[in-house]
Amino acid sequence: MQGKRIHLLGSPLDLLTMAETLLQIEKLILNQKPSQHVVINASKINLMAENEELQAIIEESPLVNADGQSIVWAARFLGYPVPERVTGIDLFESLVTRAAEKGWRVYYFGAAEGIVQTVVEKHQMEYPNLVIAGYRNGYFEEDESNQIAQQIRESQADILFVAFSSPKKEFWIHAHKEEMQVPFVMGVGGSFDVIAGKTKRAPKWMQKTGLEWFYRFIQEPRRMFKRYLIGNFRFLTLVFREKRKQRGAIQKGEKNSK
Repeated sequence: MQGKRIHLLGSPLDLLTMAETLLQIEKLILNQKPSQHVVINASKINLMAENEELQAIIEESPLVNADGQSIVWAARFLGYPVPERVTGIDLFESLVTRAAEKGWRVYYFGAAEGIVQTVVEKHQMEYPNLVIAGYRNGYFEEDESNQIAQQIRESQADILFVAFSSPKKEFWIHAHKEEMQVPFVMGVGGSFDVIAGKTKRAPKWMQKTGLEWFYRFIQEPRRMFKRYLIGNFRFLTLVFREKRKQRGAIQKGEKNSK
């Protein structure tokens, strides 16, 4: 990891491929100390710009991946060699495969009861050797959080997948990380809904061309309007502002060298 972490638009970002990310996760699991994984996209950069607590949580994370294609493009535009996009859902599925091979215990937390049950059943059928430490839906009162965290701890899970929206999942994981004592905790957003077939993921060509956000927008235009249309404009503003700063710093350096 040394030398592969940069700071992009106020967020740490690890310049890792999917294969390198999986190797780092294995090290974290073997280390047996609770850790919180984070992925960043344009929406999360916008949230961090408004929320110092969220920014501090992400700064603490030992592993931060580029989830959105917008992050990859922005980083490269600003001169950082991001090797590839490592999406939350792709990493989630790769980790389930690796867990079945390694014997790691996995716990699923979030979404509606029928959704999380379907995900667990699908994974059990696809990976007969997968060890399910437990699962729970994502509907609970705040005063139940400590009890849930204790149940997860008692499950002795090696990996916890938390299917909440941002920034709720980042806050909840951070608040209960030490209590749960799970070596690798990962927020997976709406991934359970996709695996269960409730929502569809964009076709591969849209993923590769950075249009996955548009596919989600046309499925839920009212709910996603602020996040994507307004949010994407704000993100681009941050990117071009950073580019101007870089150019200003270069020009200043050139003047000072004369």
